[in-house]
Amino acid sequence: MSKINSFLIPNVNTVPADKKVEQANNLQKGEKSEFKGLLDQVQGQQNAPAFGQEVSMSSHAMKRLSDRNIEFDNNEYMKIKEAIGKLKAKGGHDSLVITGKAAYVVDVDRNTVVTAVDKNSMNENVFTKIDSTIFMS
Repeated sequence: MSKINSFLIPNVNTVPADKKVEQANNLQKGEKSEFKGLLDQVQGQQNAPAFGQEVSMSSHAMKRLSDRNIEFDNNEYMKIKEAIGKLKAKGGHDSLVITGKAAYVVDVDRNTVVTAVDKNSMNENVFTKIDSTIFMS
């Protein structure tokens, strides 16, 4: 009863000698292993520009969008996403993004919209604690 059926559970540690040599030769020739390829892909995504990173909304920003009847559609989202990428490239951290619909205070490092002000109310507002501004039309 203590015998394990080797037919059902093959010994996965055994690789034919010719396969070991072939694998070693492939790595020496510069061909990437499957793991190395995946690792390079993941590292490339981490170093990719911010255009590919998702934008989130703080609870405060969500409340402001609702209170001020600001329609945050896909077009606005893409503008914010593009703006964050440009601001990161220039070293922005806490930035004001102005679009045709509204102004958004954005935490660039966290890809997060902190608050929003509708276009009609922009003239009377003071924006503090920002280090950069970008106009997105």
